[in-house]
Amino acid sequence: MELLAPAGNMESFRAAVQAGADAVYVGAPGLNARNLARDLRLEEIAAMIHYCREHGLKFYLAANSLVREQDLPQVIETLAILEELKPDALIVQDLGVIKLVQAYFPELTLHASTLMAAHNSDVVRSFTDMGFERVVLARELTIKEISAICKKTETEIEVFVHGAMCFSYSGLCLFSSFLGGKSGLRGRCVQPCRRQYTWASKGGIKGRIKGGKKVGKEPSGGKGGYLFSMNDLGGLEAVPWLAEAGVASLKIEGRLRTSHYVSHVVQAYRMVMDADAASFPSVLRKAGQLVEQAMSRKVTPGYFQSPQPVEAITPYHSGNVGMHLGRLDGVQQRKNGLYGSLTLKGELEVGDRLRLHLETSGERHSFTLHEMFKGRDPVEQALVGDKVHLSLPADLIPPGAKMIDIYKVDVRNRQQVTDVEFGLPGIGQMKDLVVQVQDTQRGRIAAIRGEVCLTEKKDARLLLPADKKGKSDGRSRAAQRKSGAVKVKLPLEWWLKTDSLKLLQERLPFTPDRFLVPIDKTTVSQVGQIKRYMGQGIRNITWCLPPILFESELAQVQKQLTILMRSGFKSFQIGHISQAWMFRGERVHLSCDYTVNLMNNQALAAVEHLGAEAAQLSIEADSALLANIIKGSRTNSQRIRKGLTVYGAPALFTARLAARHFQYDRVLVSPKGESFTMHKKNGLVRTVPCRPFSLLPYLGELQDMGLDYVVVDLCNVSTSQQDMLALAERLSGVARVAKLPTFNYLGALE
Repeated sequence: MELLAPAGNMESFRAAVQAGADAVYVGAPGLNARNLARDLRLEEIAAMIHYCREHGLKFYLAANSLVREQDLPQVIETLAILEELKPDALIVQDLGVIKLVQAYFPELTLHASTLMAAHNSDVVRSFTDMGFERVVLARELTIKEISAICKKTETEIEVFVHGAMCFSYSGLCLFSSFLGGKSGLRGRCVQPCRRQYTWASKGGIKGRIKGGKKVGKEPSGGKGGYLFSMNDLGGLEAVPWLAEAGVASLKIEGRLRTSHYVSHVVQAYRMVMDADAASFPSVLRKAGQLVEQAMSRKVTPGYFQSPQPVEAITPYHSGNVGMHLGRLDGVQQRKNGLYGSLTLKGELEVGDRLRLHLETSGERHSFTLHEMFKGRDPVEQALVGDKVHLSLPADLIPPGAKMIDIYKVDVRNRQQVTDVEFGLPGIGQMKDLVVQVQDTQRGRIAAIRGEVCLTEKKDARLLLPADKKGKSDGRSRAAQRKSGAVKVKLPLEWWLKTDSLKLLQERLPFTPDRFLVPIDKTTVSQVGQIKRYMGQGIRNITWCLPPILFESELAQVQKQLTILMRSGFKSFQIGHISQAWMFRGERVHLSCDYTVNLMNNQALAAVEHLGAEAAQLSIEADSALLANIIKGSRTNSQRIRKGLTVYGAPALFTARLAARHFQYDRVLVSPKGESFTMHKKNGLVRTVPCRPFSLLPYLGELQDMGLDYVVVDLCNVSTSQQDMLALAERLSGVARVAKLPTFNYLGALE
């Protein structure tokens, strides 16, 4: 079993190797889903690959960011160079990157990133068919579930055993993007899960939100906490069980962590993995002590022992990385600057890296300690219990700030072995190698770009109108029977998604071209009623699979699909790319939900190859990105129809954890006043914005771009008669209605 360690820089790489890692993974420049202070340079990566090859270690590159259409030219160049440098594998998420590797860079081995949300054995099986040699499982699985998956596949399975935990399923978190365009799926996450939230007064949402309109005042706040801030995963005890389950690789998270952290944690897992049964208890204690010294968050077993781990979140604690040194009991302006006093809960030395946390606002800032006093005397070191005065960065602390906590996040930088002394080849030599590779690959890169990318020449070409073949006229018999139903005249085809079957039977003030209905126990049990009411209109119903299916649900879902297909339904929307395999050999019409995460034309080509006739583009996309994807798709002669969710309250977090401190269907408020609610259904907890977003005023623009259809999603919004009348006004565009957020459409996705 392999021990796989992270490295965000050369120092951490050396620390991982010295501590006993069997393999190291780093981020590919511009392609990794971690917002590093500085991407590793290609020459540094080349040096690491050379070192690992010489010393019998494995080296993997995380190229696991979603790729925008405009990023494709650079991605192609990077992949061409990496293929020549020969890492042992690329860890990927984006379907477009997968398509490019398989078509043009077949020498690169692929591992499926945890961001692809491999949560059951069907997913692993489909990933194997896609050409992956290893799959990194979702972090929300128990040892029992991991073992069941391992027994059903010969593909290598990798599991995270230590490090940060995301509250949301990886690959399904939209929170950071929704708040300001910084996509967590592109490594730009601003960690809204680490913020402090307060509960609003009960009934606040009903009193304030009607049909997407804000009415009344903000509700008064109540006691809350760090509701979503997960403790770190610590799987030392689980190592023997994971080995017995058949896991191939144990992975430590931490490309953003310090070399101190990497060294201590890797040493701890090396000790446990090498221990025999007799010595395991004593070794486990020593390894635990090493982890405690690593300056991480509080560690818990995560989901290994239970799908609902009680200690996963400590809501009264901020979840900061590092050793908590205490809270400042005073801040004073002196002649030489700003100083804060506190009684230390841990040892401290001038030169250590500290982080201050302004609890009131949630802001966090890191700095290096330059001065420390005990009384009036300057000191270099201080011990637990000492009362000290610390120099503070005045520009980071607003006047009058209170409740400031101090954490130690790294130790003083001491003289370490140089790269040459360590045995790494010279960076200058490796830079020459990279330049040589770039020169030899220049013609090949240009040729691939010409085939794949939206070039100026292609952009100037006259583009034919988007293919409308198969477009529904929306006039089902059921719709015609609904007296009073008026078809809203939208510039392009529109689909209505609802988890309320009552809406299929009510007299709506509009008639969509298609209904999207989620597949669950309730909806499938009412198939007979739907058929009787809709008649031939069932061709205008698409059944939607969720993005997450637990291993225990697979047989039941396959049975539900069989019932639906035998009942005459032929249209289905997949929420996860692996679900395309459920329909192999069936004569059905497949489309993709936005949860498949499509941001470039090569990703569209990948789902089209798997049988999808239509696909929603990424819900995170801004207007420029949408236009580029559509142009890129059409200039590559793709016939797949392209859609977009233009109205709704999407799940910003989709989580397995249903913590005891959660209060469902009650408003919670962020430090900046944004309002959200949590809903629990079908084994998942979803956090949604109180106000839906709307791109309805921009349908004309979207039509001009060449979009084929739009989706209005009512699953997480109120659907009373009054709400439907308000929605009809928005759809018609004739009434003056309150403005709603536009997600990233008018901004820029980072």
